[in-house]
Amino acid sequence: MFACCRATKRLCWGKLLYIHLVQTRSLSGADAGHALRPFYFAVHPDFFGQFPREREVNENSLKKLNGYLENLQKPGLRSHKPAKLTFYVRETVQNSENDQESTRDPGFRTVSFTLESRDLLSTVLGILNSCSMSTDHVRSATDSVGSTKTATSSFYRPIKWDKTFYSFTGYKDPEEELEQAQKAEITIISWIQSNHKVAQKKLNNSIPLREELERLKKELSDELQLSNVRWQRSWGIAHRCSQLHSLGRLIKHDCESLKMAKGHTVIFTDQTGMSAAGHLMLGTMDVHYHWTKLFEMLPSYYVLQRKLLQLQDRISHLLGGIEIVHIEELQPLLTMEEHYTVLDSFCKKLLDRRVPIHPRSLRGLQMILENDRFVPRLHEMGYFIIPVLCDPPSLHWFLLTHAQKAREKLKRKDELKIKEQELTKACKDSASLSRLYKEPSVSCEQMINCCHRLIEEPLPNLMGMHLCVSHYYSVLQDGDLCIPWNWKS
Repeated sequence: MFACCRATKRLCWGKLLYIHLVQTRSLSGADAGHALRPFYFAVHPDFFGQFPREREVNENSLKKLNGYLENLQKPGLRSHKPAKLTFYVRETVQNSENDQESTRDPGFRTVSFTLESRDLLSTVLGILNSCSMSTDHVRSATDSVGSTKTATSSFYRPIKWDKTFYSFTGYKDPEEELEQAQKAEITIISWIQSNHKVAQKKLNNSIPLREELERLKKELSDELQLSNVRWQRSWGIAHRCSQLHSLGRLIKHDCESLKMAKGHTVIFTDQTGMSAAGHLMLGTMDVHYHWTKLFEMLPSYYVLQRKLLQLQDRISHLLGGIEIVHIEELQPLLTMEEHYTVLDSFCKKLLDRRVPIHPRSLRGLQMILENDRFVPRLHEMGYFIIPVLCDPPSLHWFLLTHAQKAREKLKRKDELKIKEQELTKACKDSASLSRLYKEPSVSCEQMINCCHRLIEEPLPNLMGMHLCVSHYYSVLQDGDLCIPWNWKS
């Protein structure tokens, strides 16, 4: 103990001052999670069950946010990529009357911001300020950290109000509200009976638009000789028709440059460019000028695409023949430039620290590169999910150790897909559904489980309906019924 005291005395006052400043400005991961609790309660996807599009946006943005926060806590990290996020934030308005306060939930608003700070505290404050939320609790938390006696030990205890506080003031208990939203057990038959008429009316109203959509898709596909036309988000039928009408008007004004799209798949999404898979992305918020520039730039994109394929082959050779893939269901939709930058960075890392892998030892396996992870993992469908920052020797060990398991999962994936297709068709026929499909976030096993139960326990009032297997109950604007895959009977 005395030796420790003597060592402390030998520290210069400048170093002690520096440690104190770091303590007062630092924020731990637990502190950050506590500080962002009001934000999480305002954007949590479980509160957007009746708004599937807003729920999807918040889910994707939360994944990016969590990856960014994990990035900031990674020791020794020197570089990071700015993240542009959009959230739908629930609004609660307080009304006071005769010393009694209550809250109501009138709706939600859209908030967009870009994360660029390398400091966890600045990032948390930036998020709360962007959403017009109080930051007093964050500052008090950092002050309490600075008042600790040592840099290695701190006492952390978040404020947790007693239940009587909420009953007395009339405020909603956010934890209880979230728990109710998550655990509310709705029986599927009662829900379908309550919503069938509304869904049927919306579906009948959407039939002319659905026919118009198919006609427009066929006309544009034939005129431009497109491979396919798709949408990244679950926009309504009317919205999709307007986007196709917009593309049709562009063809009339500039048909020559659009002929370059022959053989491509067109995806209507949030930005304009060429995707990592070589598809043409048309940003729905962009004007025709941006779309025209994309078609005019296709020859230069072909050059970049050849370089990208060569880079993939080089990485595949360095890693025993494993194939690099980009799967839209598991990854954000990247532009070709973004994907090339990721591949180039990863390839340079492999070349700097080469590991001895047999040229054909991992042939037949597939891997996905990700920017927002630090630990490699094996997906349930057999894909290796590898972080760009992964150390090559650790990667070598992980790939070889899990290779056999990955082959088994890939084989099982093919079997599950066949089984899923068979059960989906059988379920659609048995319930006389007009359409049965699932959201991308629903796995094959979850869809198989749901179809099995729908066949064993036939549901009423589904004849001619459009049924979507999801994670929540909802009636979409065009009459599609969304049910959770693990519905309660």
